[in-house]
Amino acid sequence: MTFMELAKARYSVRKFSEKPIEKEKLEQILEAGRIAPTAHNYQPYRVYVLQSSDAIAKIRELTPCAFNAPAVLMVTACRDEQWVNDMEKGFVMGEVDAAIVATHMMLEAWELGIASCWVAHFPPTRTADVFHLSHNETPVLLMPMGYPQEGAHPSHLHEQRRPLSELVRYL
Repeated sequence: MTFMELAKARYSVRKFSEKPIEKEKLEQILEAGRIAPTAHNYQPYRVYVLQSSDAIAKIRELTPCAFNAPAVLMVTACRDEQWVNDMEKGFVMGEVDAAIVATHMMLEAWELGIASCWVAHFPPTRTADVFHLSHNETPVLLMPMGYPQEGAHPSHLHEQRRPLSELVRYL
């Protein structure tokens, strides 16, 4: 499968089977995140694999968007480790780097037959408190992950894309 075929085929799954993700596949997914590029290669992120019954119960209390997945990846950005652009105040890369890492993991998972859903619908500050994260860490996203439940399908919006002419400008 080419990258374009993989990218077009992948969709957000919101119904997961109870089948756990094999340790080897999970490690391969995490490795895909580890090799992702980050600004100045600072690697200002952490990935928390929520899979214990206690961690899953906590995340399900924080958001309705855990979708009964057997595992949820929580990707955070570490503010004191991120690259800061000294040419313009406030231009920092921690959340961007976390998103790049998450994208790598999401696509690797799909290639392995493991589904995911990018979730931003959760309270970051409360989540950080519940999981006792460092005061320096900000949860950027959650990624419920597992094998899709039989009958899972893309949302009706999956293939709706604006044309390149609306999104790209040549200067």
